[in-house]
Amino acid sequence: MSARARGAGIKSSSGESTTRSIGGYEVPISNPGKVLFPKPKYTKINLVDYYLAVADGALRGAGGRPNMLVRFPNGVAAPSFYQKRAPESRPPWIEVVTLRFPSGRTADEVVPRTPASLAWLANLACLELHPHPVRAEDLDHPDELRVDLDPVPGIKWPQVREVAQVARAVLDDVGLIGWPKTSGSRGMHIYVRIERRWEFDDVRRAALALAREVERRAPTIATSKWWKEERQGVFIDYNQNAKDRTIASAYSVRPTPDARVSAPLSWEEVDAADPADFTLATMPKRFAQIGDRHAAIDDRPGSLDRLLELSARQEKGGQGDAPWPPHYRKQPGEPPRVQPSKARSGARVSKYPLIEVSRGKDKKEALAGLAKWKKRHPRIAKLLEPADVLVDQMRGRSSAWYRIRINLQRVPEKLRPRTPSRARKQV
Repeated sequence: MSARARGAGIKSSSGESTTRSIGGYEVPISNPGKVLFPKPKYTKINLVDYYLAVADGALRGAGGRPNMLVRFPNGVAAPSFYQKRAPESRPPWIEVVTLRFPSGRTADEVVPRTPASLAWLANLACLELHPHPVRAEDLDHPDELRVDLDPVPGIKWPQVREVAQVARAVLDDVGLIGWPKTSGSRGMHIYVRIERRWEFDDVRRAALALAREVERRAPTIATSKWWKEERQGVFIDYNQNAKDRTIASAYSVRPTPDARVSAPLSWEEVDAADPADFTLATMPKRFAQIGDRHAAIDDRPGSLDRLLELSARQEKGGQGDAPWPPHYRKQPGEPPRVQPSKARSGARVSKYPLIEVSRGKDKKEALAGLAKWKKRHPRIAKLLEPADVLVDQMRGRSSAWYRIRINLQRVPEKLRPRTPSRARKQV
């Protein structure tokens, strides 16, 4: 990383500020030397310089769209929070648009359109860009279908790549173009530009049809099952296409210790790509050398007609709607919105032996609780597979907390705790 990108000339992280002139806009940067990533010691000014270096690609992914803010004011080692509403104290050149959510609430969300707006967001310690799949000028008709490949615990990166290629084949068969990128975490995203002719429910229905077709073609490595306790392999999260859902867009910096970023790829790169290769430090050089791998993403928006036809065939064959996220209103045709472990048969027996063992204000605290639980139950811990440990991020209005549940399906009944354990009780 260059001296400029490392924030050369900035001495103090307390009370100091600087101003950047970007495209004719003056952007104040408060506490530019504040460390956001402790291990590599990347600072707020490094984050600003990163987004300026990849601005063309970052704006192609998130620009012109309302964005939810995910802020890390004290760095990745401290709690973060979600912010739907744009700060009231903002420059007049920061654009906002009013969104209406399924809950009935509204919020003015930030619409970045310039490198200066990216720098302004970076100054708020917004590591990730979380755009909605709509343009600010048409909030009711998405122009993007999102394929989110989320591996369950224990699944390695090569299997994610394998499922991505199956998804690509399905997209090819229905006349759509997929644009892959690393998520910056453990998974992969495939973005599909679509014509603005369908509303959110139709796009989600199309995404569900795609997920089920991928699962049909690769049942041993992919799943469309919503409930974590039913999943195996790589989950295709169709609900990321429901209204009000967002995911980290291209070039977003993720809150990992090494500051990984969500890297756009060509399909030729997918089978060899390693997510660890793409970081805040390495991506600017890649971008300068090859540009944006998704530069042509807007050239050929596609039609959902064939995916919706596939959905109709699936429904005729008995596959109706699938569960929605918990905070959405119950939908017509949706199956019972209850976790299989809580579903009761006529004999009043749970379908899955699932217990909650830990809660925490962040993932680290929740995992620490899991470690303590395993020490209290060493015989059970030895029998668990990675997929038996379910880590749930529970999102409130402005922040997230974590819980950890254990699926005891591999544990003999005589070894199971007599009473389902809760995070607030000793087991």
